[in-house]
Amino acid sequence: MSELSNNAKKEEESSQKDFEALLDNYQFKADELTLGQLVKGKVIKVTPSFVLVDVGSKSEGIIPLEDFIDKEELNKLNPGDEVEAVLEKSNLEEGYLTLSKKRATALKALNNLEKAHLHNNWIIGKITQKVKSGYMVNVGINTFLPDSHADIRIVKDPSRIIGNRYKFKVIKFNRKNENAVLSRKLLMQDEKEKRKKQVFSQLETGKIFKGKVKSLTNFGAFVDLGGVEGLLHISEMSWGNINHPSEILHQGQEIDVVILDYDEKEEKISLSLKQLSKDPWGNVEEKYQEGQIINGKVVSLTDFGAFVELEAGVEGLVHISDMSWARKLVHPKNIVSIGEEISVTILNIEPETKRISLGLKQSTPHPLKAFQKKYPPGSRIKGKISNVTDFGAFLEVEKGVEGLIHISDLSWKKIKHPSQIVKVGEEVETIVLSIDTEKQKLSLGIKQLEGDIWEDFFKRQKRGDLVNVKIVRIVNFGIFVEITPGIEGVVFLSELDEKRIDNPADDFSVGDERMAKIIKLSQKDKKISLSFKQAQQEMQKKEYEKFMNSQDDRMTLGDIMKDQLKGLESLNNKKNKKEKKEKKDDKS
Repeated sequence: MSELSNNAKKEEESSQKDFEALLDNYQFKADELTLGQLVKGKVIKVTPSFVLVDVGSKSEGIIPLEDFIDKEELNKLNPGDEVEAVLEKSNLEEGYLTLSKKRATALKALNNLEKAHLHNNWIIGKITQKVKSGYMVNVGINTFLPDSHADIRIVKDPSRIIGNRYKFKVIKFNRKNENAVLSRKLLMQDEKEKRKKQVFSQLETGKIFKGKVKSLTNFGAFVDLGGVEGLLHISEMSWGNINHPSEILHQGQEIDVVILDYDEKEEKISLSLKQLSKDPWGNVEEKYQEGQIINGKVVSLTDFGAFVELEAGVEGLVHISDMSWARKLVHPKNIVSIGEEISVTILNIEPETKRISLGLKQSTPHPLKAFQKKYPPGSRIKGKISNVTDFGAFLEVEKGVEGLIHISDLSWKKIKHPSQIVKVGEEVETIVLSIDTEKQKLSLGIKQLEGDIWEDFFKRQKRGDLVNVKIVRIVNFGIFVEITPGIEGVVFLSELDEKRIDNPADDFSVGDERMAKIIKLSQKDKKISLSFKQAQQEMQKKEYEKFMNSQDDRMTLGDIMKDQLKGLESLNNKKNKKEKKEKKDDKS
């Protein structure tokens, strides 16, 4: 019994000592808590106005809800979670300690900023707002990020970075004033340099790399190879022609590319997409021959023609001049459309330059051949004047078929310009004169509708006839006269007058009308020679005969001779007066 009592007494003494030790230890810890000290505690519960925290002291600590700058952190708090805070007040009488989460966050931020600044390290922060000349960044306290340090490139749209968390370098720090200036650009440059070295160490000409399309331009695409961008030129995207990279790529697309060339010093990398496949031009001469008709798809249109895809990567050009048999060039978009399947003829192949010339019109018979069967020479046909030139007018008689009315076939009369007879858009009737399918020429005539006026003239007129003519041209060897509309003849110098005339322009004028005698006719050559001199003599002879026939039979021969002598004397007087006047004019 005494033994049991002794054991109980020993246990009581031991428990008392343990309790005293625990109490002393607890009091010691409570004594360690000082104002401004950073403490760690565990959340007991979250109330509508504060967070109750066990900091290992006689009293619990409370943190006001407004001390939590990060509301997401507050919403995620659960009993048992660990938090840091600074002891601001020790209200043991009231039974609690006042803690500051905000001050703890600021203190921790200052410590982190100081370490990052001293050791050239980085710190994480959130860009909260745009301010003058920069941005505010919260790293536990508010810090400043200058515009020039927000990114490697100028930030044109601040909303793109506001609200995001990034890593920053500390370029200025003052603990006393709790001020810091950050730089995102310097960190980005450091990281870029590390990535650059890593990527370039793996590069090798001909090696296949995976990348992501960063951006598209008119001349190509920039591809991110893991922190370093390479250029994929538009010419290296496809074996065929493309107008814009967006035809085969889009931003953000992951692709395989071949390294063509690179320069680490200049940070340039040339890439290729088409090198991943075999060059289709390698055996193009084996597949295609000149004169071959083949189907293709129109892939692009230009002012000078249309590009037709014969197979993937192999395209040929149909030049605008080979699109239609029509003489007038028509824009390709009015003949074919993108995506249309057409039949073309291979005109020429140049494997070295990767060029194939194609013809669309050559794949169909020339419309002139079909026209010839319907309208042989001599046929009458109507059409519209499509063009007027100095040498004639073009008439569209059918779609794709145009003929030339030469200026000499517009009218039997001499004209200076075709516009005197026809106008563009005017509908006229013509006669088919000739068709040359090899040279693709159709000759038409309008004047032939009236018949051959030369043939009619030679039927009506003969050598020796007197005709009234009009002077139309004066040349050094004589005068050209119009006998009837469309019919001209020539009066040579020797047939102008009885007297010698060296310069016809001194005695004759264009537009004058005179009588002339036909002295030569050539129906074969359609040439007529006339004489003013012989016409004058012929007229005088006729006048004389008329005069003689009108005189009284009783008139004596002497009277007749007397009258004739008076007439000759009068003519000589007039001639002398004219010569004297001309000499007088020459002297003056």
